[in-house]
Amino acid sequence: MKPTDLLVNTIRAPLIEPGALVDALRAGRPSMAAIDVYDEEPLRDPNHPLLTMDNVVCTPHIGYVTRDEYEIQFSDSFDQITAYAAGNPIYVVNLKVFDVLKSRGTS
Repeated sequence: MKPTDLLVNTIRAPLIEPGALVDALRAGRPSMAAIDVYDEEPLRDPNHPLLTMDNVVCTPHIGYVTRDEYEIQFSDSFDQITAYAAGNPIYVVNLKVFDVLKSRGTS
């Protein structure tokens, strides 16, 4: 990579050979990186080279998630499970499947 490049990896750590990113950043090619996936996950060592470099931005892979979003997701999931258990499923994409199950006596 060029010394002016920024490497962004938010998909899979194995796209880059283990240790290669640290070596490349130390060599200045690329000059910067932004990542949220790591060779070892979870990354717990506060002295890991990627966490100590000034030219790297590291976030957890779920760095975009807020506490409010988790509460909404879990609340929605709970509502869907309890509605299904009560025989009144919600947010069903294909309601016809229930007709098929009823006709087979499996619902």
